[in-house]
Amino acid sequence: MKATYIESKPRYEILDGLRGVAAVMVILFHMFECYSPGPLKQIINHGYLSVDFFFALSGFVIAYAYDDRWNRMNLWDFCKRRIIRLHPMVIFGTLFGACFFYLSAGSVYPQIENTPWYFFLIAIVWCCMLLPIPPSMDMRGTLVTNPFTDPVWSLQFEYIANIVYAFILRHLSKLATGILCIIAAFFTVTLTMNIDLFGFLSTREWAAYTVIGGWTFDAPQVFIGLVRLAYPFLIGMFLARIKFLIKIHNGFIWCSLLIIAFTTIPRIGGEENMWMNGLYEALIIIVVFPLILSIGAGSEIKHEFTKKVCNFLGEISYPLYLTHIIYIYMLYTFKSNNPDAPLSMIICVCAGLFIASVLTAYAALKLYDIPVRDYLKQKWFAKK
Repeated sequence: MKATYIESKPRYEILDGLRGVAAVMVILFHMFECYSPGPLKQIINHGYLSVDFFFALSGFVIAYAYDDRWNRMNLWDFCKRRIIRLHPMVIFGTLFGACFFYLSAGSVYPQIENTPWYFFLIAIVWCCMLLPIPPSMDMRGTLVTNPFTDPVWSLQFEYIANIVYAFILRHLSKLATGILCIIAAFFTVTLTMNIDLFGFLSTREWAAYTVIGGWTFDAPQVFIGLVRLAYPFLIGMFLARIKFLIKIHNGFIWCSLLIIAFTTIPRIGGEENMWMNGLYEALIIIVVFPLILSIGAGSEIKHEFTKKVCNFLGEISYPLYLTHIIYIYMLYTFKSNNPDAPLSMIICVCAGLFIASVLTAYAALKLYDIPVRDYLKQKWFAKK
């Protein structure tokens, strides 16, 4: 007998909008990264911190949406709901990236042209199941767990967080959750301050004193990904459970400006004082992001236009995050083929790819993601 689908709770519209803002900052980060002379001088230098903000949002939303519903659903119902929400776009992002995979062959991604068609097809099926590809089977030369759409690495950790929540974290008290937050914060500090407790950080010279990493399927990168996941997800849960909400006027605007400012700020300390950047990132993740989360959840939207903006950004944020990287691959190929392109051409190309990313995300949402999710709800759950 099918379980009844429990309707979703009212959404925090500002948090939806902030997810979209963070997704846009990821796109801009990757675009500037393509033309950056190096990580220390990159514009929108801390755009990768948006992923840590995503984890915090996820923890908050999971606790808010499911903590008080376990008397009306079982473990399998929870798993089905999360699969319905997350997995259709994982499949779409993989297939969309696969369509353009061989077009990226060249000096930027030299391993692509050596990838046989049968391995390519096996990799598509493998990645659609969200299984990470190990470095020994790398197809692009970037050592990512999904060579068709890099950002899936964070979804793999998202699945881990959901599984741990379903089996363990949902049973914990507020006090126990708070204690875990303190422990996870300690590991965040060890990562940002490059304190190598387990011998996993010795090979990340250019990424030292940052949280950069997590997208390769080996022990050091998996460790970094778990550390990046742990504190943001737990603190999001903790804030939802204690209902620590802050109400301010124009909360969405102020929170958006904070996200933009803190992800754009240049690398702090330079090569001589890299520890300063580690301290900065620890403060952003441990203090600032939870504060933004509390303001976003506690504030209200007064104007209809702002509400529409938040809804639009929230709707496209997930497909935008998973599909934009295909256009970033194109940008790297364009740069390689046109090393002396004038600034005006580069701006036009970047603007065109940005617009294409947004349009692709919106089309994927309306023509694929929503219909597939509705179909799976009807297939897996009984009507109310």
